[in-house]
Amino acid sequence: MTAAPAAPATPTVRAVRTVLGDIAPAQLGVTDSHDHLFIRSPRFPGQELDDPAAAEDVLRAYATVGGRTLVQWTPWGMGRGADALAELSRTTGVHIVAATGAHQTAHYAPGRFPSPDLPTPDLQAPYADLAERFVTELTAGLPGAPEGVRPGLIKIADDAGPLTAHTRRTMAAAAEAHHATGAPIAVHLEPDGDPHGVLRSLHGRHGVRPDRIVLGHLTRFTDRSLHRSLAAEGVFLALDSPSRIGHPADLQAFDVIADLVEAGLADRLLLGADTTTRTARELGGPARLLTDLAPRLSRTFGPELPDRLLLANPASAFAVEWRTP
Repeated sequence: MTAAPAAPATPTVRAVRTVLGDIAPAQLGVTDSHDHLFIRSPRFPGQELDDPAAAEDVLRAYATVGGRTLVQWTPWGMGRGADALAELSRTTGVHIVAATGAHQTAHYAPGRFPSPDLPTPDLQAPYADLAERFVTELTAGLPGAPEGVRPGLIKIADDAGPLTAHTRRTMAAAAEAHHATGAPIAVHLEPDGDPHGVLRSLHGRHGVRPDRIVLGHLTRFTDRSLHRSLAAEGVFLALDSPSRIGHPADLQAFDVIADLVEAGLADRLLLGADTTTRTARELGGPARLLTDLAPRLSRTFGPELPDRLLLANPASAFAVEWRTP
């Protein structure tokens, strides 16, 4: 008897999950890889970004100078603007990638900010409960948002100093949610935290591939060997402050970029404005990536570098083969 021919393998499709649905990586265009249209925290009283009209102005200014995608790292319980993101994307034509996940405990104050994004996360919940929450949002959608509005990444945070129990739980939960769905993991780093410890936890202990991890705030670290060693591991490094006028990290951003370019590691770099307060927004927001930073990069390193950091690298970092658990 002749054996039946084997069924052809199902092709794998990589996509970026935006609030309006999954898109091909090539559709991202120029991308701000770490920013916030909406965010609030008790650490920044009076600086909340919570106005949809102001967010629309930011997106329109960004689109006018060529911006096509904005990746919002605001996690669960910090006022993500879930009810407004889809309409903002539809109105302005800018793709928006939203986040699930959880930040450090210092960013949560129960009852302070009533919104569809609450209740405030149970920061003592077992990691399995947190993982279930992350997976539910990644697959079923964001609470308070129109049906089908799903996040495209998981945002968590490192600690200043040794890892707290909360951070260990959120890392374990993020890894479990990643394995269930394919979602990339974005990590907020503290200046005196341990980026290699984060990598040991997510990759070494929990089995997350380095190229599915984006480490934020790398310009907070002055050790060039640290940047090189992390990039060589295969993680993406988000340089997410050099667009801010007078920001201390801006003073070394070009040195960091030049060093990694020289080391042949430019394909690991992402750029973002990381606008977290009203004051920061007044300094230009994501549009300054394209009106100031990109031209400076082009003059110093040639036009190919900003294209790589703003187009090619984000398409690699945020496109995944999505899985349904």
